[in-house]
Amino acid sequence: MQTVPPLPDLTIRQLEYLVAVDDEATWARAADSIGVSPSALSQGLAELERRLGLTLFDRDGRRRHLRPSAQPVLIHARQVLGLTGDLARWADRQRTGATGTVRLGMIDAAAVLHFPDTLREFRLERPEVDVLLRVAPSAQLVEWLLGGELDLVVCVEPPAGRVAGSRPFELTPLLTEELAVYGPPGAPSSHPAEWGPWVLYPRGSHTRALIVDQLRAHGARLEVVAESHQPDVLREMVRFGTGWTVLPRSQAELGDRPLDHGPTLLTRQLVIATRRGSVHDPALDTLRERLVAAVT
Repeated sequence: MQTVPPLPDLTIRQLEYLVAVDDEATWARAADSIGVSPSALSQGLAELERRLGLTLFDRDGRRRHLRPSAQPVLIHARQVLGLTGDLARWADRQRTGATGTVRLGMIDAAAVLHFPDTLREFRLERPEVDVLLRVAPSAQLVEWLLGGELDLVVCVEPPAGRVAGSRPFELTPLLTEELAVYGPPGAPSSHPAEWGPWVLYPRGSHTRALIVDQLRAHGARLEVVAESHQPDVLREMVRFGTGWTVLPRSQAELGDRPLDHGPTLLTRQLVIATRRGSVHDPALDTLRERLVAAVT
């Protein structure tokens, strides 16, 4: 019979120290962000290493850097802090009878094009619920979700293999968007070899990863001359002749200055993501149901 090793006696505070060091640029700023002294931060992390029996940091003179091999510990820390925050908010609602706050994250297409009416109707139906909306790229939204800063996000489904470890969140499919290739006015577009150079979403973007994979599969050259998270900026750079781009049709071919209809390159799946195993506010579940209903 295999012997199960004893669980390390870790504290929430130690995990909070680890996340703070990863989030902040310096040790002093990390300590300040969680209201402790640098020496207390150092002692807490040394105790975390002792209890795990692992070295988490490399030393460079007086500076310390989190080792790449420590990523599983960091992912675990973010999950535990997020779920503990969910539990604390649930307990507060039980004590006070408050209806709570929904901390929602959306990519720009979801907030501006696909679900503004759904959010407006939810606010009208549930005026007692505070809805805090943050609009950002998918990768940033997922990071905030896992770190406990958001409760629900609408984002592009992360490409397989691009999220470290097993996915610690639940995904609910919403809708599929077509992404098409757009070139400057008058540019030839009959063959992928004629496409480019490119103005694309930045590196690290879930949509950028999908686009690059498909462009490579089509044999297009991948010279990227400009980047932006803003579809409107990419659209205008195409109009100026800076380069080619790949955008959702809903953002490229609508509005006052649409681009000419381009060939479809791929589709992307928009999903609802929530933390796996979290204690939800009923208002959060209602909002999720409204979002699903809006596309079905």
